[in-house]
Amino acid sequence: MIGKLFIISAPSGAGKTSLARALIANSASAKMSISHTTRQRRTGEVDGVDYFYVSQPEFLRMAEEGIFLEHAQVYGNYYGTSRTAVEDMLAQGINVLLDIDWQGARLVRKQMPNAVSISILPPSIEELERRLRSRGSDSDDVIQSRMRQAYDEMSRSNEADFRVLNDDFNQALSDLTLILSGESDRLSSLSVDLDALLAGAPN
Repeated sequence: MIGKLFIISAPSGAGKTSLARALIANSASAKMSISHTTRQRRTGEVDGVDYFYVSQPEFLRMAEEGIFLEHAQVYGNYYGTSRTAVEDMLAQGINVLLDIDWQGARLVRKQMPNAVSISILPPSIEELERRLRSRGSDSDDVIQSRMRQAYDEMSRSNEADFRVLNDDFNQALSDLTLILSGESDRLSSLSVDLDALLAGAPN
């Protein structure tokens, strides 16, 4: 049986990483796709587990050769998804989770139209900013930049097949689990008031 590709997108601070890790931990048939990046490895990160760390010349060569399903430059670093790695996992019957932004999601959907796309949303703009500030690692300028990018990401969430509101972590995880298992008809809620969510967002 061929696995399915699930694209998960979300603004920074929406809880995507925590949800994806919990989803993988609870599933015997799902794995995260590991991206290539030119970003420097952080303390505790492992090559081939968190990312595949490559030099910029190597990354650009791979992009030129068409190795990536999608790739982008974010905050001065390059990130890309290996087409071969994804296709190999799918061929083994593994459900693959792809963690990319809305632009990458568009590119992947064009090449793999059977992919299921999911947008994870915060309960409010205010809560999103609170989560970003609670990290204590970014300046006000960086936070405002992330908030503008968050608005951009959320405003395109209607392109996704599903929108999951991460207000309650366990409920959001349950919704994601249902989507992966093909039981989306049992979702707690299929409607998110996007206009209300985006109200008061930075220009």
